[in-house]
Amino acid sequence: MKILLVGAGGTLGGAVRKALAERGHEVIGVGRTGGDVICDVTDPEAVGRLYAQVEGLDAVAVAAGDAVFKPFGELTADDFAATFRGKALSQVELVRQGTRHVAPTGSFTLISGVLTDEPIVAGAAASAANGAVEAFVRAAAIELAPQRINAVSPTVVEESLPGYAPFFPGMEAVPASRVATAYVRAIEGAQTARVYAVHGAR
Repeated sequence: MKILLVGAGGTLGGAVRKALAERGHEVIGVGRTGGDVICDVTDPEAVGRLYAQVEGLDAVAVAAGDAVFKPFGELTADDFAATFRGKALSQVELVRQGTRHVAPTGSFTLISGVLTDEPIVAGAAASAANGAVEAFVRAAAIELAPQRINAVSPTVVEESLPGYAPFFPGMEAVPASRVATAYVRAIEGAQTARVYAVHGAR
């Protein structure tokens, strides 16, 4: 398959890219500052230019999304707007425009996160955006068929603990390679409207 992978240069994205490439897929990495294609996916016009640069896609996957982490009392309207733009609206736009550029039986794999189900202090904006992504996946699936859409919901990955451990006290981390297997399942499988949770011990 020819797969467009947003966030391919990040910790999780790198693991997803490796897993897909090892299975023989052609992966086109997209990043804001680096990658095979440069694109700020929070800009709808940039998303349009992105799809104009690539052809013959079988799948689109997202392995990154920006969110603001602050105590609730410190979160501003702009913080919530930035989080929804970075984590939810950008992914919605990739699907909205992507339906015309992905194969009729192709797929979209989005990213949400453990905070949908396990909220933490300073994570209200991220939890809200994650929930929006998962609701969108379920709603879009009933209209996209035969194209498919799913989401992967990871907990914090082990490789990111140095920066994120204080936000996830007591939550079991998982290696990025394990989260990557959920992307393989979503892309190569036949299911749609699913949220594949990777939240700790099996």
